[in-house]
Amino acid sequence: MEVTQEELDNQPPPLVELRRHNSQIDHDSVIMPLEPTADQRHRQRAYYCANVTMIDEKVGQIMESLDRNGYLDNSVVIFTSDHGDCLSDHGHSQKWTMYDLITQIPLIVWSPGRYPAGKVVDALCQQMDLGPTILELANVDIPPTLEAISLGGALAEDDWNGREYLFAEQAKDGILTHTEFMTMVRTSDHKLVHFLDEPYGQLFDLHVDPQEVCNLWDVPEYESFKQQLLAELREWRIRSALHTADLFQDHR
Repeated sequence: MEVTQEELDNQPPPLVELRRHNSQIDHDSVIMPLEPTADQRHRQRAYYCANVTMIDEKVGQIMESLDRNGYLDNSVVIFTSDHGDCLSDHGHSQKWTMYDLITQIPLIVWSPGRYPAGKVVDALCQQMDLGPTILELANVDIPPTLEAISLGGALAEDDWNGREYLFAEQAKDGILTHTEFMTMVRTSDHKLVHFLDEPYGQLFDLHVDPQEVCNLWDVPEYESFKQQLLAELREWRIRSALHTADLFQDHR
């Protein structure tokens, strides 16, 4: 998808600085020009596809080895990733933003005879939910201090509702240099990105604008959605602190 100047002009200052930073400093052997050519964009995608192909081949080798050694009959194989990547999309490269290209990641669960093949779950979940899922599969008690929820229902049921809200965080680091802390809250309909102690942010209507191009943060008609998501973000912080208060009680 082509990146317009209007979209770039409406990005918050930390993302503007991120673009400049990535155009001047080598991150993982990648320099992202502020105005990449069509050939540069194509080449970046080609390299990415080559990496995906390599990973696919290596996963196949792992599966073949597990099968050859008799482990697959009593296994649940889970394939996932830690984040997605912008490939010049939205004018950015790699991660450090909260676009769906970054926060939506692959998740494949394979276990013939245990779970049906070809099932697709559209409900919202967080990657941390894999933790209690694995514990549940191993018949291990799930600690009550975990905020994550098991995805067992998503694998075994047809009417699993999932989460109403999703959250993601990114603290200031050597690459995201222009904000102390960035947080995302997302529903199936809207997404809000909050920057600590700043008046700006990002707000997207995911039904009208699934590509997350039009920032609605300052649009009066969307003020109620913005305040609703900001309130939920605040409440989540409070609930999280309370829920995990005893997480390290045995180590104090």
